[in-house]
Amino acid sequence: FARMFVQVCLYFYCKCLWRCLKFVVRKLTGQCELQRICYNTKPGAARTMKIEASLKGSKSKRLQTSVSVHPDAIEKTIDDIMELKRINPDINPQLGVSLQACLLQIVGYRNLIAEVEKLRREPYDSENPQHEEMLLKLWKCLKPNSPLKARISKQWCEIGFQGDDPKTDFRGMGLLGLYNLVYFAEWDTEIAQQVLSDSLQPKYREVTKKELSQFSKAEWEKKKFDKAIGYSFAIVGINITDLAYNLLVSGALKTHFYNVAPEAPTLTHFQQTFCYLMHEFHKFWIEEDPLDIMEFNRVREKFHKRILKQLQNPEMALCPHFAASESLINM
Repeated sequence: FARMFVQVCLYFYCKCLWRCLKFVVRKLTGQCELQRICYNTKPGAARTMKIEASLKGSKSKRLQTSVSVHPDAIEKTIDDIMELKRINPDINPQLGVSLQACLLQIVGYRNLIAEVEKLRREPYDSENPQHEEMLLKLWKCLKPNSPLKARISKQWCEIGFQGDDPKTDFRGMGLLGLYNLVYFAEWDTEIAQQVLSDSLQPKYREVTKKELSQFSKAEWEKKKFDKAIGYSFAIVGINITDLAYNLLVSGALKTHFYNVAPEAPTLTHFQQTFCYLMHEFHKFWIEEDPLDIMEFNRVREKFHKRILKQLQNPEMALCPHFAASESLINM
């Protein structure tokens, strides 16, 4: 109880002290916190995240709710903020432009989460012609020279599905997993096909003394050419979709999106990020040199931590290696 009492007192003390500090700084500079952020922080994640924190932490309900307005209401919201903060838009024209760009990113990120969540919750339906068409497109992009002999076929295992019918593998991520795989295969075809080819290759491993002590010679001869040392392309794609989804929902991807999307981040930005993660995970898997597929969760978790660490840098923008992102990066 004593500890909780101290924490509550500390919270209110810090909150009151912070408000007093802001009041003093405003009197000294003649600028509110939003003005100071926009004038002293360059565009990108650093500015947008500070603006977002300032609006959410405001004592005004109108400012708090401004981060969740409809995109069409952003201009009106900017006018309300300027009025509430007693800022003359004629004297500070650039402030309105900067705030609008930040709000577009903030509101866009929230809307993107909702859009991605909707796709994740929609199950794959084999009776839906559009779903089936997308699944067949995935095959054609990855295996253009190998016609699919039947809708339900062992051939699906060739691109990393677990059984004869891929629909059962989309349960965890719903249509989102399929959307991402198709985007990767269609817009970054060369890389996707190369990753698929690599994932199917058996990987020769030199025997170390430590490893040799853990296996008999016969076991090692079998193990060193085991194709399970690779991984299932489609299943890993669905798993990396889950990783990208968690990065998005947790807010970790704000750093990346606020740095690369000049306005509202879209589903395309998310899919491009997925392509980047697939490519980077493939390289990371090779670097880690796991003994077999049973180490997948360990490697995935280590990769996840690496990406999270990179995204802690407000200057960070994940730089995709595919043509679909070039125009975005140059903006």
